Order: sequence, then C-alpha cells, then structure tokens
Amino acid sequence: MRTTYRMRAGRFLGILAAGLIILGVAAVLWAFGLPGVAVSVFVTLGAMVALAGAWILLRPPKVAKLRDGDLEARGVRTPWTDVTEVGRVETTHGEAIVLRTKQPDHPILLPVSWLPPKQVPMLEAALRDKLNAAHGYRIWDGTAGEDSDRSE
Repeated sequence: MRTTYRMRAGRFLGILAAGLIILGVAAVLWAFGLPGVAVSVFVTLGAMVALAGAWILLRPPKVAKLRDGDLEARGVRTPWTDVTEVGRVETTHGEAIVLRTKQPDHPILLPVSWLPPKQVPMLEAALRDKLNAAHGYRIWDGTAGEDSDRSE
C-alpha cells in the first residue's frame, strides 16, 4: 500500500498570481499601443507562468511517499528498517517531523509548515504505524497477551 502526502497548495498561489500580473502588464502595454511583438512576449510569458502556477496548485509537490517497504521523503528512499525513531523538533524554519535513521548524522526532516494542517497528525500516525510494523511492534491495548505456557 502506498500513501502520498503533498505540500499545501496555498504555498504556491504566488506563482499563479505572478502569471496573472504579467498578463495584466501585457493588457496595459496593448492599451498604450506598444508593438505587437512586445505585447505577445508578455502574453506568452504570463500565460506560461499562470499555467505552471495552476498546474502546481492542482498537483503540489510530494513531501513524503509511504510504502510498505520504504519511505520516500524529499527525493530520498529509506527502508523502514533503517528508521529508528519518529518525533518532532524545532528548527530554524519552525517545527518539523524528524525521522531519525541508523546513521545519526542523517535525519530526515519534514517541515510541518509544508503540509496542510489536517494532514500533520495523519502523517505522524502513519509514520509511527509503518515504523512499528517494520520493527515488529504493536500498540499495547492494555490487556495481557495470550498465555500459551500454562505451568500449573
């Protein structure tokens, strides 16, 4: 099973806005009667930037892709067996979810501000579930396990 978490789309609204502003400049240039070549350059550039912004808004970049066997975060694939801990840390860019690996100098940071607020707890729970499954842990439900060794 594969789950993909993407960045907040609102982070990229500025790209669409920049394209629309360039199209507005093209309209002003056309209104002032500038040569068609100058207007067409601004129209082409504005349309390309606006289309790129719309595309990114519809399909934001991936933050993390969770698979049964591994995790892909920020372009790096790491097997679940190499991840030792999931937690939160404070960074210079705000709070982040940290995945500590067997290599102590190579933690994987996923900034919380990149994700939609509703996805943060879901991602943390999914990360812990995958990590527990990879290491053979299960969440204790408060009851005693099956006692198959009865030495009475």
